[in-house]
Amino acid sequence: MLAQTGTVPSSKIPARMTALRKLKPERGLVLRETAVPQPGPTDVLIKVRKAGICGTDGHIFGWDAWAQRRIHPPLTVGHEFMGTVAAAGEAVRGIVPGDRVSAEGHISCGACLLCRTGEAHICEHVQIIGVDCDGAFAEFIAMPEYNVWKLDPAIPDEFAAVFDPLGNAVHTVMSAGVSGKSVVITGVGSIGLMAIPVARAAGAASVYAIDVNPSKLELAKRLGADETFDARTPGLVDEIKRRTNGDGVEVLLEMSGSGSAIDQGLQMVRNGGTAALLGIPGDSVNLNLAERIIFKGLTVLGINGRKMFETWYQTQALVKSGRIDLRPIITHVLPMREFDRAFELMRNGEAAKIVLDVKGDIAK
Repeated sequence: MLAQTGTVPSSKIPARMTALRKLKPERGLVLRETAVPQPGPTDVLIKVRKAGICGTDGHIFGWDAWAQRRIHPPLTVGHEFMGTVAAAGEAVRGIVPGDRVSAEGHISCGACLLCRTGEAHICEHVQIIGVDCDGAFAEFIAMPEYNVWKLDPAIPDEFAAVFDPLGNAVHTVMSAGVSGKSVVITGVGSIGLMAIPVARAAGAASVYAIDVNPSKLELAKRLGADETFDARTPGLVDEIKRRTNGDGVEVLLEMSGSGSAIDQGLQMVRNGGTAALLGIPGDSVNLNLAERIIFKGLTVLGINGRKMFETWYQTQALVKSGRIDLRPIITHVLPMREFDRAFELMRNGEAAKIVLDVKGDIAK
């Protein structure tokens, strides 16, 4: 939990700010004035400039079964962002006001077995900003210095704002070991789309993308997929196997969270293959474990967040190299006051990735 005492922000920082909040256990979000967070001794206060909308935010907006179990209003939503440091706690040493930054949104405890053995991304006591504590759809956010990532000047603001989901794609691809292998991606929402150029950069031999949204599939092809398929196509599993010498693909990257997509994707993986699961189902999933996993001898990887901070170094290096271009994926940049429109575009499948402009005039 962030400390609530420490260095007082300078007089240039207002006492109040506008934030996008979930105030009640019901559908929707509201823009409300709230207090600017006070950084503790080891925290920094960041003035948010851009923030990305994630599928998790969509769950919270829609108040589905997952959100009802996990979210406890009132809460400021949002966990993908970038901005500039406005103030720093007295014990902060590596970051100064004016630094351009993003941040790892999983705040780990630093003391559990996982944190002490290099697995802080799956900390037993993790707090996720915008889910377990106040998040980044606000004019200011306080973050522990440990979580703050200094941005390379070559990274555009819109790209930096979505390093969190891009890091999900990088973590999934790198964990699955796709180099020289055939890959199928089920679900080409924003992270699934990001996984295509990441897989290409990592040396995948072939990449097939599956979804139900024609515009997303068209974008997947532009981003480097060898072929795209509507998930409802009859005989699709057989078609994927035909394209892989009858064996099936070597790697599944599951990005949708759909139970039917998970089942279909597992059928497409060859015996002895690897399935990396990132998509979060809204509820329980029914699978024939014996047929889909056990008898096939699959390696199944549960992917959560980003490795701290191996994935961040990989992500920034890939973007800086020019091998990952997010411009086709970031389809909308909207002022935060247009959040209802943003969630409607996302819900209707009319947008790939939406970035909110927080630094603009959000009061009108």
